[in-house]
Amino acid sequence: MIKVYGIKNCDSVKKALSFFKKHNLAYILQDFKTDKVSCEEVSSWLKKTELKTLFNAKSTTYRTLKLKELGLNEQEQKEWLCKENLLIKRPVVEFNEKVIVGFNEDIYKGVFL
Repeated sequence: MIKVYGIKNCDSVKKALSFFKKHNLAYILQDFKTDKVSCEEVSSWLKKTELKTLFNAKSTTYRTLKLKELGLNEQEQKEWLCKENLLIKRPVVEFNEKVIVGFNEDIYKGVFL
């Protein structure tokens, strides 16, 4: 089963869900706003992808919290991902022990089709 993490109104999440629907692939969506992701889950993703891929330094949340001014190190970035899920780049997709971050149609075709 494909598990998608993100928020429903995110354009990248919408594109990913549209891709899965178009190709009749079953998925489950966990919305960060209604069902927070645990620090354990974030840690498991970081074993399969890089922090710079997962941490969204271009997000509105990042700018609103003025995190650039804090000059966060990697440990601090991880701590922020745990306490503020909206800093996680979206979508995060778990499938067959893989973690795919963001939406790229070519990558999705290679992995899911």
